[in-house]
Amino acid sequence: MTTDAQATSMEHASQSSHGWLLAGPAAFALLALIILPALSVFFVALTDWQFGARTFSYVGLENYHELFADPDFYKSLRNTFVYVLIVVPGTVLTGLAIALLVESDRTLRTFYRAAHFLPFMATLAAMAVAWEALLHPTIGLLNQALSDLGLPTANWLRDPSTVLVTLAVIAIWKNLGFAMVLFMAGLKAIPRDLYDAADVDGAVGATDRLRTVTLPMLGPTMLFVVIVTALRALETFDTVNILTQGGPARASEMLLYTLYVESFGYLQAGRGAAITVVFLIIVVLLTLLQMRVMDRRVHYS
Repeated sequence: MTTDAQATSMEHASQSSHGWLLAGPAAFALLALIILPALSVFFVALTDWQFGARTFSYVGLENYHELFADPDFYKSLRNTFVYVLIVVPGTVLTGLAIALLVESDRTLRTFYRAAHFLPFMATLAAMAVAWEALLHPTIGLLNQALSDLGLPTANWLRDPSTVLVTLAVIAIWKNLGFAMVLFMAGLKAIPRDLYDAADVDGAVGATDRLRTVTLPMLGPTMLFVVIVTALRALETFDTVNILTQGGPARASEMLLYTLYVESFGYLQAGRGAAITVVFLIIVVLLTLLQMRVMDRRVHYS
């Protein structure tokens, strides 16, 4: 009995050591690339360290106090939320509409899928340069077309009243293919029997079928698309940095660009780390709120 117990114990120890050996590289990478950098951000946010400095002092919550006393930070925060409130509904509704249209007509379906998904695959920096040329106030194609139609033109990227909406439209265009593909996958997963049952119950019109079958069954997909689109909108940096640099008069400055300017422009690493912590808290709270609100309306098959 003792020999059997010892053999079993040695076998368990061998399996445990093999498990740690296999999980070790992944655990080390997780620790080195995610956990330790995240902890260091929380620590740096409590200091006055500047990039390049060999010394620093502990300042506690002073960086946070200065941050929330800065009106420019509140403007950046407001711009970010307005941007998200435009991008998320615009992307979700437009992506769903295009997915429904593409799935309803088999003609050139593959072409439309590729055409709408191409912007998502393209490099945003290159696309931002193309948009900059398209929106040029004098020689841009958009203003020329509006002028030919007798409609008013605008300096889309240099007018405080239009710049944030313009950046949001670019983001919707960028994320549209991603939302469309996910919605098309969700539409494919809906059993046809449900539509037949809806027909029997009197839901003969397209609107009735959409309301009683399609939208409820797309609940999990809708939840995922909303959360991912919101996170991508919160992380916007490329278009702001390339097209507007936060201007004019900080009308397009958002949280990640503010973080970049504070950390790498002014070299205030402590203040930049504090912005990072605030950004992380906002992302977590917004994601939890979306899941709590939308999960009540989701029907899982």
